[in-house]
Amino acid sequence: MISKKEYAGRRKDLMSMMADNSIAVIAAAPEKVRSKDTLYPYKQSTNFSYLSGFSEPCAVMLLIPNRQQGECVLFCRDKDPLRETWDGLRLGPIEAKRALALDDAFPIDDIDDILPGLLEGKSHIYYSAGKDKAFDKQLIQWVDEVTLDKESDSEPCCEQVDLDHLLAELRLIKSAAEIKLMRKAADISAEAHCRAMRFCQPGQYEYQLQAEIEHQFMTSGATGPAYTSIVGGGKNACILHYIENQSALKSGDLVLIDAGCEYQNYAADITRTFPINGKFSTAQAAIYDVVLAAQKAAINCISPGVTYDQANKATIEVITQGLVELGILTGDVDQLIAEGAYREFYMHSVSHWLGMDVHDVGDYKINNQWRVYEAGMLLTIEPGIYIAADNQNVDKKWRGIAVRIEDDILVTKAGREVLTDGVPKQRDQIESLMA
Repeated sequence: MISKKEYAGRRKDLMSMMADNSIAVIAAAPEKVRSKDTLYPYKQSTNFSYLSGFSEPCAVMLLIPNRQQGECVLFCRDKDPLRETWDGLRLGPIEAKRALALDDAFPIDDIDDILPGLLEGKSHIYYSAGKDKAFDKQLIQWVDEVTLDKESDSEPCCEQVDLDHLLAELRLIKSAAEIKLMRKAADISAEAHCRAMRFCQPGQYEYQLQAEIEHQFMTSGATGPAYTSIVGGGKNACILHYIENQSALKSGDLVLIDAGCEYQNYAADITRTFPINGKFSTAQAAIYDVVLAAQKAAINCISPGVTYDQANKATIEVITQGLVELGILTGDVDQLIAEGAYREFYMHSVSHWLGMDVHDVGDYKINNQWRVYEAGMLLTIEPGIYIAADNQNVDKKWRGIAVRIEDDILVTKAGREVLTDGVPKQRDQIESLMA
């Protein structure tokens, strides 16, 4: 659990990065209509969560460095016994100020009267535009109200600055408390994948494996999946973001599961590929071993001081060499890499940042140079080989085979730690577990 002290520290860190005489405006995520009068389950903006831990909609946070009356101000829904009977309890401004260690809090209905005055004379407004068009328009109206006020002696609001970049840099390095939560998310997700392996039988449906995984998430204390679970049997696994999960699972095919839970706002992300009948065929085993070797080579690249691109380079080398040895590609390995011949079978990068978002924030390059790993960063390693069922350029025995293996990696001072090693990935271990 993230403490009030850590949230306050995050806000202080952000304000230290802001220009003098500036203000940051952070809006809560809007509620989304699913159909008619039914809403999707509410998910708070990760930036809003990161700075406050506040989980309610209809809220706006202001950060105003060096303001004598208080640097952190929240607008949120007021207490309303009738609406709370229908929709659930609200924290309310009075309790929010205490519970979240804020300087001040007001009802959201008062924002039109208060916020324009706090914008007056500010040289910079830090804001994340484009996420909520309705709020974008409202903020422009408040700024116009201030700048067009002829009776105001204050300087007009000037430059709008992207807030996302500053928050991305803060969120990229995880604290000890964050790492603890991500370990828990990884452990829950690993056990869910093991459950799916034990449960899997020919004749079941993809959605049944999805149900087993997500059941394990929820009974273990997670809020649910961190993203839409992918369960692709046979040729469906060749679709990288396959989410229909409706097909029957056939003996002799592989099934690829890409699923991870969200635990207290932090995501895990695991992929495993295994035989539906519990035994890899010779062709499946050959492809699987190439992908596993590529993943191990990439993981071995993760260490402080190493540039981000090295893992992907290692993956491409191993996969291309493996495809040549299997006769799927022909030619000189270096030349094939230069030509990008591997992209027909491996068409994505090997990694992405992981945190509050499954594809988490943070630049991969700085000044057009690949970023260097630092202790506290958390990322995935996920190589794959995908051979379409209708690919006439390869021997028939390879067609329809797709393998991806993904783990969550913490960069440590000494090197790296695989947080998701609780679910097997060696072929003999998988077959043993399924037996």
